[in-house]
Amino acid sequence: MMDMNVLFLCQANMCRSPLAEGLLKLILKKRNISAKVDSAGFEAYHINESPDERAVKKGIEHGIDISKKKVRLFQKDDFDKFDKIYVMDTLAYRNALYFARNENDKNKVEFLMNVIKPGRNESVPDPFYRKLESCDETYNILTQACDKIADGITKEYVN
Repeated sequence: MMDMNVLFLCQANMCRSPLAEGLLKLILKKRNISAKVDSAGFEAYHINESPDERAVKKGIEHGIDISKKKVRLFQKDDFDKFDKIYVMDTLAYRNALYFARNENDKNKVEFLMNVIKPGRNESVPDPFYRKLESCDETYNILTQACDKIADGITKEYVN
């Protein structure tokens, strides 16, 4: 059996991607599935800080503790470490493709929303500049997507 390694990317690694990381880790743990799950961003403003407090609170409401997560930058060698790289929006998609070294790298990058709405290349709403309540919409979308990702990992890597 092989592990599936998943990376979530957004611009700052402050809200969406750390929440998705925590969610998928929790879902996989409940299913007794081993996988490497991480998140990163492209902006250096918050490196080594904890995620945004609204994302931390939203996680805690649902039994997910992302408070110890440290914001990190995406690195080219992440393409070697991860089988699938899910991006939150068009800007993250373009940035990831910019760093791609070859077609294999490019093929690992996918819009997270395509997991629930295939082929649409839609963005996951970013609650960073909005009120705490906007985290609900983002959390619900991330939950749907992470459940589907976990289903795929279960089907492909466990059975």
